Amino acid sequence: MASPKSPTRPSQQNPQPNFHDFLPAMAGNLGGEGLIGELCNGFELLMDREKGVITFESLRRNAAAVLGLGDLTDEDVRCMIKEGDFDCDGALNQMEFCVLMFRLSPDLMEASRCLVTEAIEEEFGFTRRH
Repeated sequence: MASPKSPTRPSQQNPQPNFHDFLPAMAGNLGGEGLIGELCNGFELLMDREKGVITFESLRRNAAAVLGLGDLTDEDVRCMIKEGDFDCDGALNQMEFCVLMFRLSPDLMEASRCLVTEAIEEEFGFTRRH
């Protein structure tokens, strides 16, 4: 998960928020299975208990209470849901949430690309041309 280094709201002096990506360090310390377990725990903190998914309302409520992100606008919350909502049901299920967390981590995405490339090369006997 990302942690803000500076204010989360973009401004004239700081047009983009700065974040430190902790997921690669977590993956290194916990391993793949441990990281997925922690992401699932994070999902449970943010989800609507009755519906079993992260809804606009549950993210709005829990982002402030659990994550300390009370200054998020409704539009911020809608965009967060929309970004990961692959089945377009207006909510994030556990898989969508985990995929979104990986997609938001550039280092993990690059590492994943490398692992997939290596697996394909090994499986099909391809070698890279340099």
